[in-house]
Order: sequence, then structure tokens, then C-alpha cells
Amino acid sequence: MKLYGRLTSFNVQKVLWLLEELALDFEHVQVGGRFGGLDDADFEKLNPNKKVPVLIDGERVIWESHTILRYLVAEYGQTSLYSSCPYHRSLYERWMDWTHTVFQPAFMAVFWGYYRMPPSKRDMPVIEEKLLECQQYLSTLEKELAGREYLVGSNFSLADLTAGAVIYRLTEQGLEIELPPSVAQWFDRLKQRKGYQKYIMSDFTELRAREDY
Repeated sequence: MKLYGRLTSFNVQKVLWLLEELALDFEHVQVGGRFGGLDDADFEKLNPNKKVPVLIDGERVIWESHTILRYLVAEYGQTSLYSSCPYHRSLYERWMDWTHTVFQPAFMAVFWGYYRMPPSKRDMPVIEEKLLECQQYLSTLEKELAGREYLVGSNFSLADLTAGAVIYRLTEQGLEIELPPSVAQWFDRLKQRKGYQKYIMSDFTELRAREDY
């Protein structure tokens, strides 16, 4: 098994975290960013969009981060991570989709507008607007997490992995972010997980004020 993508890529980190959770052996091939390689013809054969992550599992090629996550838990996950019941799967998959289409875009607008932009080029009114959006989405998570250890009850799931991956960078880029109490407790639980410590809480300072990929 091989995973292609630079360690500092947010979407690659999610896959790395899950690979750690599943205790799978794999080779990590750094591609993208300062490593280059996305425009190579061989890589384009793997993913016509020329983006990471890309997972190679035997003869199978899988791209798009959340598709890779779904594949891994379906192929290698225990019942705690992958239920045989379609409805039970929908309980975490709805949060995966929400993160990808709602929460993550707001976070990325803040991250690119603030952290990855030289101070002289930051548009602070736009950043503050997107930051307010992020706070609203944190309130959404707060309501769901009230009285629960994880987003889908008492067990860790892909809902926690995808939404939880956002929280570290959101709170570590130098802006004032106040986590609601249940979200803060959930964040503390995630930080105890080995994969979170190893891949999500990794250094991303090379991205500071870097406007290109």
C-alpha cells in the first residue's frame, strides 16, 4: 500500500491518521508542494486532477480524501468504524459530507486568507467574516456533542476524524478562537489519539505566508 501526498497537506493528514488508527502498513510518498511531482505524467495517470492524496492498494487506485477514508474503513475497518447497516453508516457519513462542504471551506478561507497570506496582503474583514462562520459551525458541533464523547455517540468514527482534523489548524494559526466547552473536551480526547498527535498535530510552519501550493 502506498499513499501519495505531502505531509503538510490537510487532506493527506486525514488519511494518514486513519491509516494509523487501522494499524496498516504503508509507504508514504511525498508529492506536491515543495516536493513537486503533481504535473508528472505518471502521477496524472493515477489522478487526472493532479491532486493529493492518492492511495494505491495493490492494483486499486483511489483518490479524493473522503473517498479514500470510506474505502479504508469498508475494506479494513472493524465494526466500530464500519457498520454493516447503511443507516448507521449514514450517521457518520453525513458529518463527513458536512465537514467537506460546509466546515472545511470556511476554515480553508481563514487559513489561506490569514496564515498562508503575507501580512501586508491579508484582507482582515473577509477573514473575520469567515472566522465568524467557523464559530457558527463550532456551535453546531457543540449542540451535537453535548452529553456525548464523540459525534456519533460513545465511539470514535469518521465523523470525528474529518471534523476533528479541522480543529487543530483552526486553533493553532494565531487567531483568537474560542472553543465551546463540549467541543473543547472532544478536542482534548482527540489529542490523546496517537494518529492525531503524529499527523494532525505536526508542524505546518513551512506553509506560513506561502501563497502557492
